[in-house]
Amino acid sequence: MSEIFDVAVIGAGPGGYVAAIRCAQLGLNTVCIDEWKNQKGKPSLGGTCLNVGCIPSKALLESSENYFELKHKFSAHGISCDNAAVDVPTMVARKDKIVTTFTVGIASLFKKNKIKSIHGRGTLQKRTAPSEAWKIVVVDAGNEQILQAKHVIIATGSVPRQLPFAPIDNDKILDNIGALSLTEIPKRLGVIGAGVIGLEMGSVWRRLGAEVTILEALPEFMMAADEQIAKEANSIFSKELGLQMHMGVTIESVKTTKSKVTIRYADADKKKQTLEVEKLIVAIGRIPNTTGLGIDKNGLAVDERGLITVDAYCRTNLSNVYAVGDVVRGPMLAHKASEEGVAVAEMIAHIEKGQQVEQSQSIDFNVIPWIIYTSPEIAWVGKNEKELKAAGIAYKVGQFPFMANGRARSIGDASGFIKVLADEKRDRVLGIHMIGPNVSELISEAVMAMKFSASSEDIAAIVHAHPTLSEVLHEAALGVDGRALHI
Repeated sequence: MSEIFDVAVIGAGPGGYVAAIRCAQLGLNTVCIDEWKNQKGKPSLGGTCLNVGCIPSKALLESSENYFELKHKFSAHGISCDNAAVDVPTMVARKDKIVTTFTVGIASLFKKNKIKSIHGRGTLQKRTAPSEAWKIVVVDAGNEQILQAKHVIIATGSVPRQLPFAPIDNDKILDNIGALSLTEIPKRLGVIGAGVIGLEMGSVWRRLGAEVTILEALPEFMMAADEQIAKEANSIFSKELGLQMHMGVTIESVKTTKSKVTIRYADADKKKQTLEVEKLIVAIGRIPNTTGLGIDKNGLAVDERGLITVDAYCRTNLSNVYAVGDVVRGPMLAHKASEEGVAVAEMIAHIEKGQQVEQSQSIDFNVIPWIIYTSPEIAWVGKNEKELKAAGIAYKVGQFPFMANGRARSIGDASGFIKVLADEKRDRVLGIHMIGPNVSELISEAVMAMKFSASSEDIAAIVHAHPTLSEVLHEAALGVDGRALHI
């Protein structure tokens, strides 16, 4: 009989590898199974986020923003450069180097924490008796091995949603992988989907000189965000960046030739339109990745959307089987997956010691930050005004623009604002919404405030260093009671 692990983790993305590390830190004998291969066909830990998502997209965003500022903004500082040019292969190589550094880093962390790493696709077998350890069949290049574990954490993530009439070839029609690997700047780029991936990738190639058109099926822009934030973002992206965005469209067909992609669609007024581009990015969302898990035989429950069904503690319907990250309910965010992975690891450690599960081992989705890494960045946590109105909750609003902030004006990036929403009677912070420079970093103060049930007065009472961008949050909190000082 083979070795029985305390924990087997299937998937090595932000949920899986973090869960594995925390399990090992807690003294649990842990194995992590992952099937990802990089473009060279070699195993690569980190999942979608590290290999073809969060990290590489931010690397390209940074490169494109530097180029855009050199061409359009540095002159205001007295800095000029004639004939500025982009070497896209070098830009992509820098991105790839960053990815490799971190994937190798995860492998080192596994070695340091004595986590066994196995490459291949893991399929959970049906258990015949409750007392049995779970068996997982791992297949890699035709070779098969069977592992056993007392506990199993499924962290297989998500995959891009496909358009049935526009199959991804990553030549003309691209998903996030293809969008991150272009070696030339297309003259005309189409993007289907105005979500996070569509906006970020559209922004990258627009700043580098491509003419970018985004087509979105939803009737309004960024419907998940606060309406005022979405309106501000739409204005900035359209007027300052030059993204051409069309809402409420219905895609009717996508045809490719050697030289172009032709998209036929009906606009919001039901008028027939045609768009011709060199490349097309399809970014219409992601779906849970349960392929190969054996759910048709092992009895693992999934809902109508294909998400693995779990309770507040990420427990599935199968005893000692848990699921975290994109493959379960909640936002498809790397940091949410990691927190769930840590919570499950700590819960398993409690179970192994015969202790009760603690309430703190569940995740509060209301204090998970959302971020879109465009320029300006967009971030929020908690409820927006539409949600509060729908729930019948009386609230107060404080708002302050970056235009009135000395630090923002000094760095030449003063678009946007911060909005604080607080309960009308108790003053407890209900939501904080931001659009502006570096708000991906500023949002953490807002998360902390909400996590510890702070009031707007609590934020207002904290001394914020001057001059800093964080003063905008301070002024917005003051503004809840009409006390903003610099406007």
